Amino acid sequence: MAKRRGRKSVPRNRYKEYENVAEHFYEAAKDSMELEYWTAAGVLIVHSAIAYTDSLCIKLAGVKSIGEDHEEAVNLLENSVAEGEEKSKAINQLRRLIEEKTKVSYLGELYSTSQTKEMWKRLERFRKWAIEILMR
Repeated sequence: MAKRRGRKSVPRNRYKEYENVAEHFYEAAKDSMELEYWTAAGVLIVHSAIAYTDSLCIKLAGVKSIGEDHEEAVNLLENSVAEGEEKSKAINQLRRLIEEKTKVSYLGELYSTSQTKEMWKRLERFRKWAIEILMR
C-alpha cells in the first residue's frame, strides 16, 4: 500500500485547536515519564512535536501535511517559517524526534530511559520555539 502524501488547506484560525492537542500530548508525556513508561512517553513526545508542527503550519501558511511521511511536515514547516536565528535549531530538534519515532513505530524498538529523557529535552526546545511563534 502506498503512503499517503500531500497537504490540505485548513482555516488559519484553527491553529489553536492543534496547539491544544500538542499541549495534551505534552502533558501526557510528562505524566508517562513520571510513571517511568518510557516508550509511551517517547511516542507522546513525538506526537506533541508533530501537533505543534501542524499548528505552526496552519497559523503561518493555512495548510498542514497529511502524509504519513513526517519529513514532509518538517519540510512544510521549514518553508512556512521566516528565517530566524533559532529556526534551524528548532527544525533540527524536530527532525531528530521524528527519527526516533521511526525506531519505535516501524522497527519495534522500545525507548530507554536515557533516550526518552533526551527526546524530552528536544521537545522542550522545540516547544519553546513553537510557542514563541504561536503567541505572535
